[in-house]
Amino acid sequence: MANLAIDSKKKRKYDVIVIGSGATGGWAAKEFCEKGLKTLVLERGRDVKHGKDYPAASMATWQFDYRGTVPLEKRANFKNARFLFEGMTPFMFKDGEQDYVQEKPFRWYRGYHVGGKSLLWARQTQRWSDFDFEGPARDGFAVDWPIRYKDLAPWYDHVERFAGIAGGNDDLAELPNSITQPGFELSCIEQYYKESLQKNYGGTRHLIQGRCAHLTDPQALHKAQGRVKCMHQKMCYRGCLYGGYFSSNSSTLPWAEKSGNLTLRPHSVVHSIIHNNKKRRRGKATGVRVIDANTGEMIEFYSKVVFVNASTFNSNAILLNSKSERFPNGLGNDNGLLGKYITWHNYRGKAKARYDGFKDRKTDGRNPSNGYMPRFRNVFKQETDFLRGYAIGVSGGRGKKVETDDIIGDKLRDTILKPEWDDWHIGTWMMGECVPIEENHIRLHDTLKDKYGIPQIVVSCDWTENDDKMTQDFVEQSIEMFEKAGFKDIEAEDTHSLPGSDIHEVGGVRMGRDPETSLLNEWNQLHNCKNVFVTDGACMTSGSTQNPTLTFMAITARAANYAISELKKRNL
Repeated sequence: MANLAIDSKKKRKYDVIVIGSGATGGWAAKEFCEKGLKTLVLERGRDVKHGKDYPAASMATWQFDYRGTVPLEKRANFKNARFLFEGMTPFMFKDGEQDYVQEKPFRWYRGYHVGGKSLLWARQTQRWSDFDFEGPARDGFAVDWPIRYKDLAPWYDHVERFAGIAGGNDDLAELPNSITQPGFELSCIEQYYKESLQKNYGGTRHLIQGRCAHLTDPQALHKAQGRVKCMHQKMCYRGCLYGGYFSSNSSTLPWAEKSGNLTLRPHSVVHSIIHNNKKRRRGKATGVRVIDANTGEMIEFYSKVVFVNASTFNSNAILLNSKSERFPNGLGNDNGLLGKYITWHNYRGKAKARYDGFKDRKTDGRNPSNGYMPRFRNVFKQETDFLRGYAIGVSGGRGKKVETDDIIGDKLRDTILKPEWDDWHIGTWMMGECVPIEENHIRLHDTLKDKYGIPQIVVSCDWTENDDKMTQDFVEQSIEMFEKAGFKDIEAEDTHSLPGSDIHEVGGVRMGRDPETSLLNEWNQLHNCKNVFVTDGACMTSGSTQNPTLTFMAITARAANYAISELKKRNL
């Protein structure tokens, strides 16, 4: 008679388990599956099939209840504002799915569905430079990165070719060139501002086309993925029927699936990673414990390698909850640093102005990207009383005057049907690098559990004096740059938004050279558990000013191919 327990275990055994199906999980799956490794991808949310499961894609605003927003009585109860809860997006995160404790106020955005936040991201893709990787060593914070730009450069190439990046190349030391397709042009007001910066700052401040993960000239590789050119709809957060922008759903996961080596399991809430204390497997993980979100059943899956790509906070939490005789404080956490040195981006600074000119011009069509000013503070030398610096997003346009207050009859009709053009306006926002400190951390609550019986995450993160000074510098510099450009009605402010308001949280399982001061080595392996890799935002030693997702993906592709090599050598 067959041993059903053994047979069941065999069916739950894979070469690799990938936790998470977002931008990095998708890349890990692609790399492993196309190299012939049987790969299980675990996703805690529901399945989302590319194209089929985008019910709101390409719909006009008037086709939605409440014109795409939500009823007034619901707005006051929003815990996570912005697009994750807009009426137009089907990718909604429900209250109560994962309660967490805000020891200090923090806005935590999540996307629990296949594809994760790759269906919701802003798609901005700038490479990091050695000014970013060398920042901690140079400026004396965190620990030194164990890699440099040269280590990631070929993997940036690898990711950019496959994903498709639109934008220009600007030959800037602080922003390495990318492999790009034609970018989205700057508007006339943005071009004017660019020329003003060149004139007034001697080529030290640059306004360039934003680089973004959109196809503007699809190549054979993209057509093989089933993707076509971006249609400029600017409805990306609803899902793109054309695959015009990169997501796991349109690109890496289907690519992995056609290999025949992918098993995708949605509704799988990862509880912990299994560590075997037996001598033969000492120092290695043997698999992953999962709670079926529909049945509540605890199931174990087994593999030679585990890739943790659950998004920064959840990747930290899974490791913290992966306790064993060998690791009583969490998997790989001998030094007690797991969950510490969390950082994110500072978007507190905002500025706007108008321009009395270009009355004969307007823009036509929609630009899914925006202008971008790479960091110009403390790049080549320390010049301020704060560490690091900030990039600036730039968007300019021209709308119409539709003022209907206190008018009726013919004048009201004419105002609505034949509105006058308004002045050109410009808006900017900062994206500052928050310096990681030990006090900014997450941990697991001692007694509170979520709906799945998993310890709740405690978030304890706050702004620092460095962030305050950086924001004030943005305000001052924005006013100065706008005045020199001749803009009118200038406004610049510190919005004092909460930490996490614009996501990009990273850290907690940082890379480094020394097991005493870091959790991961240069290949993203846990120092003390070599067959577990962490390659999402949790692995980051520091944060940069550039958007992080392109770097996550390059790190993931690099680590996955290293793991494949090590498996062939029987080192894992």
